[in-house]
Amino acid sequence: MGTPEFPDLGKHCSVEDCKQIDFLPFTCDRCRLVFCLEHRSYIKHHCPKADKKDVTVVICPLCAKGVRLNPDEDPNITWETHVNTDCDPSNYERVTKKKKCPVPSCKEILTFSNTLKCRDCLVDHCLKHRFGPDHKCPGPKKPEPSFPFMGLLNRSRKEEQKPNRVPATSSPKWATSFLNAASSVRASAEASMTKLSNEISQKWQIAKDGVAQSSSSGSSNGQMEVCPQCGVKFSSVTTLVDHVEKVHEWGGGNRAGVKKVTIDVCPKCSKGFRDPVSLVEHVEREHGGTSLA
Repeated sequence: MGTPEFPDLGKHCSVEDCKQIDFLPFTCDRCRLVFCLEHRSYIKHHCPKADKKDVTVVICPLCAKGVRLNPDEDPNITWETHVNTDCDPSNYERVTKKKKCPVPSCKEILTFSNTLKCRDCLVDHCLKHRFGPDHKCPGPKKPEPSFPFMGLLNRSRKEEQKPNRVPATSSPKWATSFLNAASSVRASAEASMTKLSNEISQKWQIAKDGVAQSSSSGSSNGQMEVCPQCGVKFSSVTTLVDHVEKVHEWGGGNRAGVKKVTIDVCPKCSKGFRDPVSLVEHVEREHGGTSLA
């Protein structure tokens, strides 16, 4: 075998009936033996280890999944193991059913290269029906209210219109806190108004008591107030003012020739004056020009 210059050149075929010397031999990757060009395949030299690296996959007709057969195991055992553990019949329709264009008259199968999504309705269509008028696009969906309080208000109105309906218990926490805050603000406002009304009533009562006291002090000095219209005398300015308002202002319709008269009261001595000029002169003369305020 070989030549004197290259003694290891070439090898004989491992097939007993061949034994042909080949200067470019083939080594089997399974049995690791050397073969000639004619016997290099597994079938030609009947390789005993040909199925060691063989990959055989069977498609399950129930779930459309691939089942790999193990060369060292019986195919029936491999199949039974798959049916008992991994087989899912619901997966068959999802794998085998091909997605089509949703247009009723179109039977085009949607693939990666011919599928376009509509920007308005967000539905996949084929190239032929990619435009809105072609697939009767309903248009973009109406956006929800940006301010959540509007949705809550509309829902509360609907609940008021339907009193028999059970109110929703899954209202947001912020809505409950908002309603509680509004109730507290309303209660505080009502309390403030009540307090203010009470204070005004108290101040008014104090003012009336002061006028009565000043009138009583004037009457204790022996001064009598005389009505400038009818000449009737009164023990206090308050009684005189009530008399003028009742008789000469509101009851003047029954008395002919009676004119409406306004009485100005001195804030120091509670004396009444018909003319404001007389009141000013009285203050300057009797009270030393003290301010009326």
